[in-house]
Amino acid sequence: MMLRLNLTLLVSVLASALYLVQVQYESRRLYGEIERAENESRKLGIEHERLQLEKRAQATPARVERLAKDQLHMKPATPAITQYVTLKGAPAGAEAAQ
Repeated sequence: MMLRLNLTLLVSVLASALYLVQVQYESRRLYGEIERAENESRKLGIEHERLQLEKRAQATPARVERLAKDQLHMKPATPAITQYVTLKGAPAGAEAAQ
């Protein structure tokens, strides 16, 4: 009877020890994954900030105007080159009143 109890207790202790080892291993593995995810999150945050800064730099009015002149061959609107369009049959001052 005592031998059976001792064997049962021994098996229980061994099973508990193996379970403890498995849980500790899983805990370490998950902790490593958390660390990697946090590092990736930091990198993505830095990249996001860099891209936001680059976006703001690309949209400055001076840059847009320069690109419009250089690549699209656009010119600033002046009264000398402005063409006004009026509706047929409507007096010239009628559109201004609307």
